[in-house]
Amino acid sequence: MDKNKIEQGVKLILEGIGEDPGREGLLETPARIARMYEEIFGGLGMDATEILSKRFSVENSEIVLEKDITFYSTCEHHLLPFYGKAHIAYIPNGEVVGISKLARTVEVYAKRPQIQEQMTTQIADAICENLGAKGVMVMIEAEHMCMTMRGIKKPGSKTVTIATRGQFVDNMDLQNRFYNMLGR
Repeated sequence: MDKNKIEQGVKLILEGIGEDPGREGLLETPARIARMYEEIFGGLGMDATEILSKRFSVENSEIVLEKDITFYSTCEHHLLPFYGKAHIAYIPNGEVVGISKLARTVEVYAKRPQIQEQMTTQIADAICENLGAKGVMVMIEAEHMCMTMRGIKKPGSKTVTIATRGQFVDNMDLQNRFYNMLGR
């Protein structure tokens, strides 16, 4: 990440909106934003394959569900936040990962300029490909600040996206089991 370019860009934005980047309250703002961008866009330098590489053998092939994984991401269209919960279920094919690895996988894709629809499929694909899971289902529920604080201005509205892979694709019983496990 090029912090100098970010700082220059922030100064230009401040000037563009009619602010004085040299005034006391804004003097350190470009550097603060550059540091913040390193954190909130840290997923750009991460790879889910590495996170999902530590696996454990299992004989069981029942659904594994990690629900209510809180995430914060940034809409690539407006560079405004969207945030919510991710729910991930998979059917092991002889191997599982530690449960923290599912949350870390969400972080890999959330911490980059992103759209929710793409993030949902990226998480499902990463788990399916790296674990060789028999099935994967991912649901993301999020509120988008680009709909809340600008444009249509509908606070509290949520966007829900779902991705299914493998045995979850056409199996309504498995999908319903997923929803039941979520308490829906």
